[in-house]
Amino acid sequence: MWGLLLVLAGNMLIDALEVSAVIVALPSIGRELHLSLAVSQWLVSGFALGFGGLMLFGGRVVELLGRRRVYLAAMAGFAVASVVGGLTSDPSVLIATRFVKGFCAALTAPTGLAIIASAFRAGRDRDRAVSVYALFGACGFTTGLLLSGFLTGISWRWTLLFPAPVVLVLAVFGLRLIPGAPPANTTRHFDIAGAGTFVGAVLALVYGIGEVPAHGWLGLRTLGAFVVAALLAAAFYGVERASPRPLFGAAVLRSGPLVRSMLGAAALNGSYLGLLLVATVRLQDGQGWSPLRTALAFLPASAPLAATALFSGRLVNRFGTAGPIAVGALGPLAGYLLYLSAPARAPYATGVLPTMLLVGAGFVLGFAALNMQATQGIAASARGQAVALYQTAVQLSAVLVVALTAALVAGGSDDTPALWLITAVGAAGVAAGLCSLPRAARPS
Repeated sequence: MWGLLLVLAGNMLIDALEVSAVIVALPSIGRELHLSLAVSQWLVSGFALGFGGLMLFGGRVVELLGRRRVYLAAMAGFAVASVVGGLTSDPSVLIATRFVKGFCAALTAPTGLAIIASAFRAGRDRDRAVSVYALFGACGFTTGLLLSGFLTGISWRWTLLFPAPVVLVLAVFGLRLIPGAPPANTTRHFDIAGAGTFVGAVLALVYGIGEVPAHGWLGLRTLGAFVVAALLAAAFYGVERASPRPLFGAAVLRSGPLVRSMLGAAALNGSYLGLLLVATVRLQDGQGWSPLRTALAFLPASAPLAATALFSGRLVNRFGTAGPIAVGALGPLAGYLLYLSAPARAPYATGVLPTMLLVGAGFVLGFAALNMQATQGIAASARGQAVALYQTAVQLSAVLVVALTAALVAGGSDDTPALWLITAVGAAGVAAGLCSLPRAARPS
């Protein structure tokens, strides 16, 4: 049984490290493949788009085809995409592999938790298994930074290649350990039209944002992409209204705690990844730092969450969710304001470090509380859908904020506008956190 947990948690670790691993490697990839920042950012947003954009569709695929079959197929697909991405020099192929890996993660990350829930007995065993699974996920970002910093110093290709053998080994054990379960006895309606129009709308939107540095906000290519995005979004709405089994029911979005958690988590994740993109460009391209030194500089923001993951439940049990979320959102915002006011070439101790520490404190306080608040008051039958919507919001914020940040950095003489954007997103997280407080506790 614990061998099964090791397979599931190990794969969760690989899923979680994908974003941080690529961020540190972006400057090296851009230089070798002659990519602008507006193009290379797709390596981050492409993975997040596959992950978040297809999260709800992935849940439907797992429901209709069965957990074991889909989980093992997704692991194999992830490994193949890692190899192709690490070997190709075609930017389009490289970006496509990132999208495929994101979709594979959308199939395995939530499914692993469902397998744990059914394989472990309710009570202490299941609680321990879920804690270990969450710990591996929390450690993934830090692990990705360290591995990418080291491997990019050798070649950025190893950053993309190294997950393949790890996932294949896990898949071999998974063949024996992952339990089979019959697919749901329900009408086979995957809602491919809904998934396609949704992903297409986001894809067109991000493409339009990427055209801004070259053509401006009012350029024909930019505006054309935005029009296509709006049309596809309208098509998605129409498809879902007419679907016999839509990907999600609008009723679940009537939950105030879920919506506030989605907004708060989206702001936290999106602003943090935007900050890392700006800081990576500053440190590597502006100050000549190595990828490893850059990765180490970011550890104060990610390591605290990994170190405290097993104890975060106690914090929520003692103080509830609203307080930690509100206080936790203030830390990143303060950090962004500090980074905005610091000179671009400020020493690490006064420029980067204080911001990373404040962001790290925000994650320690708010990460688990946001996850737990998302399902407060949600019926057991709808919790899976609520979690999928929550994760969709988290990943799509990475898509949009990273794309906007890259466009602002690439299109200007400095990164100040991008930092203002990141700060504004952080402020939106504070607003969402304050709305979570009981009325009597809110500032008047």
